[in-house]
Amino acid sequence: MKNLIASDIRNSHSVRGLFACVIVLMLITTGNLATAAEPVLELAFAKQRQKLARSDLLRHPDVRTISIPADVSYKRKMEYRALPLKSILRTLHGISTVQFKSDDGFVANIPAELLSGASEPWLAIEAANAPWPELKPGGRSAGAFYLVWISPEKSNITPEFWPYQIAVISEISALTERYPQILPDASLKKDSAEYRGMQAYITHCSSCHQINGGGDAKLGPDLNLPFNPTEYFQADFLRKYMRDPAAVRNWPQLTMPGFSPSVMNDAQLDDLLAYLHHMTQRKQLPADAKN
Repeated sequence: MKNLIASDIRNSHSVRGLFACVIVLMLITTGNLATAAEPVLELAFAKQRQKLARSDLLRHPDVRTISIPADVSYKRKMEYRALPLKSILRTLHGISTVQFKSDDGFVANIPAELLSGASEPWLAIEAANAPWPELKPGGRSAGAFYLVWISPEKSNITPEFWPYQIAVISEISALTERYPQILPDASLKKDSAEYRGMQAYITHCSSCHQINGGGDAKLGPDLNLPFNPTEYFQADFLRKYMRDPAAVRNWPQLTMPGFSPSVMNDAQLDDLLAYLHHMTQRKQLPADAKN
């Protein structure tokens, strides 16, 4: 009987020891997973290749609390812990375009001159212990990394140049150099409505849409293949759709923003529609689709 009791005690101690080991391993594993899951911002420049963890960025000596009176994404005043973009990017010398690629596939190609200009771009950083509001009920916030501007009006910064959920920042050549299939006919003057409209497309539409398979983003449909919106929308409804998409067709997953006259005036909208109409005569299958 004594031997049986002693055996039970030893077994009990063994089980407790094993249980304790399991708990320790779980804590270690959980800690490792938490560390591995920390958001990381990748910089991909010829002279600067880095992966910056959120915690390291928040410890940067230039981090400040900034106030954005009219935040583009949240539609209200917001405060952020943020870094001046110039504190992260060592130099923009010789760079024409900087690309901000988001987790969801959104791509903002921003002229480098704007990032060095008077509008003052900052990288807002969402701290783990101070999460930002959801952009939509049940959805994600704009974090962990979000490009905001102190004085957007000084350089006419458009809503497309406020990328959020940023994963990668890189240098890149202009869209027209990499995707010549988006160009209007070469016989047209560079100050024609079609060329001006192409610039409107690059600024306002290329963050989500391609033309003839040319572009960096695929969030929305191609605007020329298989059909161009000028081919299936009546002109008045297309204008209305550009101004207020939900007024023409609405569904819970609608993500396209409307372009108010303060963002795209009537003349710019005319140019964009002239460009889109012109491109119906310049349909080109992407190279990978021809094979």
